[in-house]
Amino acid sequence: MKCGALILSVFLCASARAELKWEQTTLEVHPAFGAKQAVGYFKYENAGKTPVIINLVHASCGCTAAHALRNPIDPGEKGEITVTFNIGDRKGTQIRDVTVQSSDPDHGRATTTLLLKAVIAPPLEVQPALVYWNGGEDPRPKTIMVKAAKGTVNSIKVTVSDPAFQAGFEPVGDSEFKIKVQPKQTAKPDRATITIQAEGSPKIFSATAIVTGKPAPPNAASR
Repeated sequence: MKCGALILSVFLCASARAELKWEQTTLEVHPAFGAKQAVGYFKYENAGKTPVIINLVHASCGCTAAHALRNPIDPGEKGEITVTFNIGDRKGTQIRDVTVQSSDPDHGRATTTLLLKAVIAPPLEVQPALVYWNGGEDPRPKTIMVKAAKGTVNSIKVTVSDPAFQAGFEPVGDSEFKIKVQPKQTAKPDRATITIQAEGSPKIFSATAIVTGKPAPPNAASR
């Protein structure tokens, strides 16, 4: 009986404790194309019977900001911590953590770590970044593929730095494009930069087209 009474006492103490119950402490977000920020909302509820005070909300780096909308949080009250990550030139998966310290008059301080996982797809993927023709090779068009996350890019702009080459593109799928590059001749060396921009984005991507002017080695496969 003493053991059972002890377990019951611990349970009642835990249930009475004023602490924040988080909907989730790790949140993955996928910012829209061209977004300057990734924003996550970490929702909580005071599941206890006394008010909770948020003493500290601290982001791990200067590119991330976080703030609470309510303070103190009464019993049964809900709220959220807003975490904002400035994307800048970053891409790929970026993880930022935010430390939240909260307290109540009866049970002291509790610390929670929130993780914001921002998955930032590069606006454009250009493959290959180089196409070339050997000297005397048939000046047929060669292909550069441009891809973005589905539903993010409706059109692109393509320019060529040297009139000795010409380039055109066509859509071949959702946010996917095929660029055809062709030199006017392959008898002498030439070089051009193919500049590619997604519609509505200031970011510039590029590929290179080269005529080497040198005959291909025997049995070499052309690219």
